[in-house]
Amino acid sequence: QVQLVESGGGLVQPGGSLRLSCAASGGTLDGYAVGWFRQAPGKEREGVSCISGRYGSTYYTDSVKGRFIISRDSANIYLQMNNLKPEDTAIYYCAAGSPSWNKLHLPDEYRYWGQGTQVTVSS
Repeated sequence: QVQLVESGGGLVQPGGSLRLSCAASGGTLDGYAVGWFRQAPGKEREGVSCISGRYGSTYYTDSVKGRFIISRDSANIYLQMNNLKPEDTAIYYCAAGSPSWNKLHLPDEYRYWGQGTQVTVSS
């Protein structure tokens, strides 16, 4: 049983950077796919960036490609967010699970979730 706890959210100006962290306890993340998802007001939860468990395959939603970088180790998930834009404002959640290879980005594929951390990008 894996528990996930997020940190690193906050208020930043457009063009700024943040690094989100997600710490796992109760079990290792080894073997799980992990990912970051976000939900903005009035929007559905979407996959932002995910990485598979076995081979390290990554997924990035189009809007963050070239700006965000996901990484992981056995007990942590990270999301480096650069050149942040107002449209990145959302609650960000980390997750772990065993999705199908072609469903890394789908929230319903993940079993374990963090509580969410608010990211606000505003001048």
